[in-house]
Amino acid sequence: MVGEEGAFVLGWDEVLTEEELSVTLKVLCMSEEEFKEYKEEDGWEDDSEEEENSTLTNEALSRLKTPCKKLLYDSVLLTLESYGADLKAEQDLLNNKEAYEKLSRREQQALHVRYGQKRILHQLLELVQ
Repeated sequence: MVGEEGAFVLGWDEVLTEEELSVTLKVLCMSEEEFKEYKEEDGWEDDSEEEENSTLTNEALSRLKTPCKKLLYDSVLLTLESYGADLKAEQDLLNNKEAYEKLSRREQQALHVRYGQKRILHQLLELVQ
């Protein structure tokens, strides 16, 4: 459901891999009985047009059902734990001109990427709390 990498792509305003995330949340939040019924009825292809056309904006994420919010919240926490440093440590390094200038250009770019990723993940945490 989520491709080979097993990851979802999040932007500042919406989920960029919304179909994959929608299906994954739907399935993971089903009971075993609901899943069997959904699978038997070929539910994968019979989703309503409303679901297919819905966009997972930040507003829509904040309105998810509680089990889906919890699943997303816990997933984001696990992802954040996989980083070596927290958001504040990255911000401190960005703000420390002397330490920042000691980094190679590649390290500086990587720092900016990590910091941006962490900010998006923290924003998602706030949306699904």
